Amino acid sequence: MVNPKLSHRASICYRPIEPSDREILEQIHCDLFPIRYESEFFQNVVNGQDIVSWAAVDRNRPNGRSDELVGFVTARIVLAKESEIGDMLRYDPSKPDQTLVYILTLGVVDGYRNLGIASSLIQKVVKYASSISTCRAVYLHVISYNDPAIRLYKKMSFQCVRRLQGFYLIGGQHYDSYLFVYYVNGGRSPCSPLELVTIMVSYMRSGLKTVAAKLYKNEDRKVPKWPKCKESHSLISTTQHRRSLTAECNGCECV
Repeated sequence: MVNPKLSHRASICYRPIEPSDREILEQIHCDLFPIRYESEFFQNVVNGQDIVSWAAVDRNRPNGRSDELVGFVTARIVLAKESEIGDMLRYDPSKPDQTLVYILTLGVVDGYRNLGIASSLIQKVVKYASSISTCRAVYLHVISYNDPAIRLYKKMSFQCVRRLQGFYLIGGQHYDSYLFVYYVNGGRSPCSPLELVTIMVSYMRSGLKTVAAKLYKNEDRKVPKWPKCKESHSLISTTQHRRSLTAECNGCECV
């Protein structure tokens, strides 16, 4: 791997994060993220306490730094029924053990970007999630102004399913977040775009048939007026159903 910012040819390898990585891990998090993480977080990462992680190192890095972190990803397993994307999953409620993998942090130090390291780290997480038979998806949050990260996740087939207003509070200012999901092991959203259209068409047809039947009935009785609110209720109901479905099954809100 060649990067013009490096004075050598990089040889990137991946391994679990270890206790000896804690100092540099904290430093990189401090350099890369506007959010400050508690000491307990790093303690859990390096000791593998409820958190899984991978480190990227450059075996050709000079000055005895061949095992020093140049990239990392941290994640944890959560129960699907207790997650914030439970409504975005189609799963069997009779199986309470179904899980998700939530990506906590992902970063690559300056000088090692654009070498495919971030993509490889994400692939490690997806492969790990896929190896868990009960796992249905990998998900994460991205701050709304992080365009490079948004492009990366879209490129890797993550779906942007929701925009969360004021999710982050940084320096006294609120920022929105995008919620990205990658489905694994048969996991998928409650309704696909095709299913949504099919349901909407079905409701519309049902509503039109009901209205037509009532109009025909009224014509047969020679009623000189259009049906009042009671007779037109099916049309109102159809519109309400459509709005409800659109809200529940809305796709990517990213523009």
